[in-house]
Amino acid sequence: MKSLIIAAVSLTLLVLSHNTTEMGFFDFLFNNKKLENKQREQFQDSVTTQIRHKEFIKKVCDSKIVYALKNSEGFATSSSVQFEDKKGKPIGIICFWAEKARAKSCIKENWKNYKVVEVPLAAFMENWCIGMENDNLLIGTGFDENMFGYEAEPLELILELTTELKSLGKDLEFRKFKGISDLEKQVKAIIE
Repeated sequence: MKSLIIAAVSLTLLVLSHNTTEMGFFDFLFNNKKLENKQREQFQDSVTTQIRHKEFIKKVCDSKIVYALKNSEGFATSSSVQFEDKKGKPIGIICFWAEKARAKSCIKENWKNYKVVEVPLAAFMENWCIGMENDNLLIGTGFDENMFGYEAEPLELILELTTELKSLGKDLEFRKFKGISDLEKQVKAIIE
């Protein structure tokens, strides 16, 4: 009974704290419900992208292949919806996929003239990730046909990949590093 009274008082205070003379009580509740639904959708979207990102990590470590979209001008890019540069502009993203079919499903609209290309995981980690970090770009993983996906910091992604590769007992041959442990050690030194 006490919690019911507290809830009623809280709702009354919440309603009174908003200008209900301009907005009716039910309008107030309806608008809050729309906001609540939007927050729920954003949470679900966030969970979905995180799940697809974890799947990306597992699949590329298993296959040792990453897929990208490429045309004569370069690779498929997008803009971050989460991160901005110092000037307030969205940070650029280059998108990668763990499955050829998902990459292919994104060949439409702005990317309609692109083709799917394979990138060996070792080259992706030591060339792409490090190069994108140097260029202040993000990595998009698992984008879907609606251009919705996970935005990863390149060095953080290297650490996620090395962790997964170690858990699988796998190593990679790099040109500039003596294996995943050496790459991991050097990335951690940069981050810290």
